[in-house]
Amino acid sequence: MSSLQTWQDPRWSAGELAEAKGERTVSVVLPALDEAETVGGVVASVLPHVGPLVDELVVVDSGSTDNTAEVAARAGARVVRREDVLPELPPWPGKGEVLWRALAATTGDLVVYLDSDLVDPDPAFVPALLGPLLTTSGVHLVKGFYRRPLRLETTELGTGGGRVTELLARPLLSALRPQLSGLVQPLGGEYAATREFLESVPFAAGYGVEIGLLLDAESRYGVEALAQVNLGVRKHRNRSLLQLGVMARQILGTALARCGIEQAGGELTQFVQVSGEWLPDVTDVLVADRPPMLEAARAGEVVRGQHHGGPGTRP
Repeated sequence: MSSLQTWQDPRWSAGELAEAKGERTVSVVLPALDEAETVGGVVASVLPHVGPLVDELVVVDSGSTDNTAEVAARAGARVVRREDVLPELPPWPGKGEVLWRALAATTGDLVVYLDSDLVDPDPAFVPALLGPLLTTSGVHLVKGFYRRPLRLETTELGTGGGRVTELLARPLLSALRPQLSGLVQPLGGEYAATREFLESVPFAAGYGVEIGLLLDAESRYGVEALAQVNLGVRKHRNRSLLQLGVMARQILGTALARCGIEQAGGELTQFVQVSGEWLPDVTDVLVADRPPMLEAARAGEVVRGQHHGGPGTRP
């Protein structure tokens, strides 16, 4: 078991943290794709901290076809379209792409990421995630952990969410990076980090972004630079098993690449039943990295990453 710093009952007040941050600045980023029903509530949960603690609150829209952008703006966030950040670079699909571009759209010394599909988000999330960064020396990445109820149609089970975590990420870390076995939610979308760290590492374009950042933080700084805080309960939209399969393939591809393990191409074959027959459904899963933002800035351009995992390379 690692010496991971863990806060089971974080109680930092926003005022205490605002004083502790000194001259440092804080950006809160919400990646959003068709989250009109929930993004307003997530923005509202952060607004009380804008001013002394949070310097900017940005929703980065990832090509929504609903009115996510309008809802977020009315709620009080600055809304940035993915295409308007680094506009010379055609966007890739995926969550990690949006988080990477958000670095170019914000300026905070510390960056807090919150998913936009949270239901009943707690205003305490942001102070809890910032606490270790602002009060403990040497911390570069803080992960939130929580109980995740599983909602099945109209029924809500007390637990059972985080299926990809339990069936893939946790066994994978146990086998390849056992020093990270103490993490409760390695794939959680609520976390905070120093810009120094975030701009120095590649970003997986898709759902591999969280495990990629985690593995890179441990490789770069050691487990002592990681922390985790208890956020209580996290409710969000639960996905189908087919969707989770694609997500798991991206996560697996990123983790294997970070651990230097060769892998085959990015196709995933799943099976669906149509009129009593089981038919293959093949998805081309993007497993690719954007290069470190600092590297892109030094080059004066942002270069496309290799398709199956490795960091971006110049042609």
